[in-house]
Amino acid sequence: MEPEPNTNFDVRSEDMPEAMRVLFAQYPRDEWEAHPGFKDKTRQWLNAHRGFRQLTEILNADAKELLDRNLDAAEYAARLSRYGNILVGNLHGHHAWEDHEYFPELSAADSRFDRGLEILEKDHAALDTVLHAFTNIGNRALRLETLDGKKLYEEVGNLQPVIEAIEKFLDRHLGDEEELAVPIILHHRLRG
Repeated sequence: MEPEPNTNFDVRSEDMPEAMRVLFAQYPRDEWEAHPGFKDKTRQWLNAHRGFRQLTEILNADAKELLDRNLDAAEYAARLSRYGNILVGNLHGHHAWEDHEYFPELSAADSRFDRGLEILEKDHAALDTVLHAFTNIGNRALRLETLDGKKLYEEVGNLQPVIEAIEKFLDRHLGDEEELAVPIILHHRLRG
């Protein structure tokens, strides 16, 4: 028998320290696109974040549809496999790139924000735990689709809170990351 899955994840709830939001006050979100320092690389980075949010919305909606018996199990499994793989693979790659290239660039440009970047890097480590649980439970659900259709619903019931944790996590983390990084980029005219 499989151990009961952990669906209690520590999603950071506190805001970034005010000191980390100094430049955000000067460069509010609704003015970013009009700023002359807002370049395609920044737009692409923000679009990747938008894509992660959309993928979790799809995964959550699909789980609800299956649990409400409004989505065929085989179709659900195909969508879970496709969108889950895209989400996990792309998030891992995106965060590795941020940790090794993007965040050091921001830190070198403005060391006042190192504390905020440390928080974001800790978020990445915490998200890895959530993604690991999503992968394990999701893979069990995929196996159950062909082995035991009745247990599939139980496993998707275990998976849905993990998807919701990913959504909550990304909402907190990506919003903070954007509001910390983009003002640094605009202020220092980085990523041109």
